[in-house]
Amino acid sequence: MDYLRELTFTTMVIRLLLALLFGGLIGMERGRRGRAAGMRTHILVCLGSAMSVMTGVFSVSTLEMDSDPLRIGAQVISGIGFLGVGTILITGRTHVKGLTTAAGLWTTAAIGLALGIGFYEAAVICTALSVLTIVYLSRFENIVVGKNRNLEVYIEIKDAETVNNVIDRINNPKYRITKTDIRPSRSGMMDSLGLELSMRLSKNIDKKQVLKEIAAIPGVAFAIENQ
Repeated sequence: MDYLRELTFTTMVIRLLLALLFGGLIGMERGRRGRAAGMRTHILVCLGSAMSVMTGVFSVSTLEMDSDPLRIGAQVISGIGFLGVGTILITGRTHVKGLTTAAGLWTTAAIGLALGIGFYEAAVICTALSVLTIVYLSRFENIVVGKNRNLEVYIEIKDAETVNNVIDRINNPKYRITKTDIRPSRSGMMDSLGLELSMRLSKNIDKKQVLKEIAAIPGVAFAIENQ
């Protein structure tokens, strides 16, 4: 491992390839969920972070510049916050989405910095734990905290005049609507509009079954979980 700590052409390629791999692993799950910051964004963040810290090391070790080799990399941690803010959306007064993606970008940047300086062990462990947290711990969280009975739904309404009828059909004892927001249509179909609902489900109600029942209501084009 001592050879891999040195900054050579071979280790530079290895670090960049690992940054591509690790960033892609974290961003893959975000991309599958349709997030704006998906696999490509996470890869670029990790690659850019690795390049930043390697450039600092190169300027000191090879060009013999009188500078702190980690000065460039230090700016990544604060600078990545601006990119993270762009992934956070406020869809209601208290409903904030995108925090997990923003945190993932920040962690991906830190992994890239670790790879750039040659701290391979920490980068591998951090990547594995990050993927585990993003992909699997939501299920564990539901078990420990209690199964989440809240459901955020986006519904595409074919005709704006049928909105009230659709809402009346949805609001029943099995799942109660707690908040309603009318949005522009995501599909862009003429005369259609979007409906975002916050719902509270009763016990033993399957979320997938709820979505199927809503999608079967006359006037509804489709219904998806609004994550």
